[in-house]
Amino acid sequence: MPECDNPLWPCAMTGAAACLAGFDGIAVVIHGSSGCYYYPTTLLHAPLHGTFILEDDVIFGSEDRLQEVIGSLSGTGKRIAVITTCVPALLGEDIRSMLAEHDVILVDSPGFAGDVETGYARALAMLEPRVDPESAGVNIDGTCLFDPFAAGNVQEIRRLLGMAAVPVASVFSSDRYDRVHHAAPYTIGTNGDFPSGVGDNLGGMLGLAGIRETFARIGDTVDGADCDPVFSELEQQEERLVRACDKFLQRYDPPSAAIFAGFSYALFAAEALHTYLDAEICCIGTRNAPGESRFRAEQVSGLSRVRDLIATHDPDLVIGSSFERSLTGEKAFTGIIPPLRGRVRIYPAPLAGINGTLSFMESVLNSCMDKKP
Repeated sequence: MPECDNPLWPCAMTGAAACLAGFDGIAVVIHGSSGCYYYPTTLLHAPLHGTFILEDDVIFGSEDRLQEVIGSLSGTGKRIAVITTCVPALLGEDIRSMLAEHDVILVDSPGFAGDVETGYARALAMLEPRVDPESAGVNIDGTCLFDPFAAGNVQEIRRLLGMAAVPVASVFSSDRYDRVHHAAPYTIGTNGDFPSGVGDNLGGMLGLAGIRETFARIGDTVDGADCDPVFSELEQQEERLVRACDKFLQRYDPPSAAIFAGFSYALFAAEALHTYLDAEICCIGTRNAPGESRFRAEQVSGLSRVRDLIATHDPDLVIGSSFERSLTGEKAFTGIIPPLRGRVRIYPAPLAGINGTLSFMESVLNSCMDKKP
C-alpha cells in the first residue's frame, strides 16, 4: 500500500477536486470512500458528490455504485467530472469502460499520485483549456479553492485590472465552465504554485515589486491598457506601508522569522518581511518543492521537521498553518496556508495584489506587537 508522503499537505485527489469544483457548470464526483469525500468537502467548502464505496464494492466491484451516482446527476445540465481515489485505483478497475455510455470528464488522480498541485494540474489538463484569439484582456490563474485567499485574490486583481481598463477573460479556476475554452492570449498569476499554462504569462501579483513589474508588461502588451492609476496607488500605499513599518522599527528590533507555506506564498512572505521590516529569514520550509530564491529553503513534509526548525532557530515570528501554530508557544504567528483552524473567516481577504501585501503586513505587525512586552 503506498504511504502518505506529505501529511501536512493535501493529496492529488483533493487538488483535482479543488480545480474542478471552482468552475460553475461542473458536477464533481469523488469515486471513493466516505473519507475521500468528506475531507475535500470540508476543506474546499464546495458542493461535491461521492460514491461512498464500501467493503462489498471493493470485493464485487464499484460499477453499480458509480453508475447510480452518475445517473442521479445526468439531468442537472452540468458536465459531470469523476475523480478516482486510491481504492479504485489500487483495485485496477477500468473506470473508463464503466463510464463509456456517459459523457463525463474522468480524472485519474488518486492520492498517492502526488500532492495537491499535481492533482490540480491533472484536472485542469483534462478540461483542455485553450486560447481564443478573439478574447480581450488577460486571464487570471493560480486561483485554487484549496487556497483560503483565493476568493479575495480574484476580487483584488479584478479591481486592479479595472483601474487599468483591462478586461478579465478567464479565471483558472474560478469561472464558468464554458470560459475554459475562451481564454485570452495573456495571463497573470495570483499563486505561482497553481499555474494554468494558458497563454503568455505576463507575471505574478504577489508583492508590490512584482505587481509593478507585471503592470508594466500589461501596459506594453495589452491594447487599451492605462496602468497609471495602478502605479499611483502602488506608490501611495507603499508609502503608507513603509511609514507603519518604520514606526514599528523605532520601538522594536527587526523580527526573525520562520516561514512554512507553499513555495510561492513562502517567497512572497520572505521578500515582504525582509524588504519592509529588515527581518532575518531564519528558515523557509516549503510544502512543495522549492524553486529559485535568495533565501535558503527546503521542502518539509513532516511535523517533526517543522518542530526541529522552530526549536533550532527560535524565531520571533512563525508564518504557516495551524500545524505550525500548535508549535509556536508564545511566539508571534500569522497564518497564510490551510489548515487555519480556530479562526472565523468570513471576509474574502487577499494575499495577492496591493491589498494583499497590506493585509499580510498588517497581520504581521499586529501579531508581533501583541507578543512584545
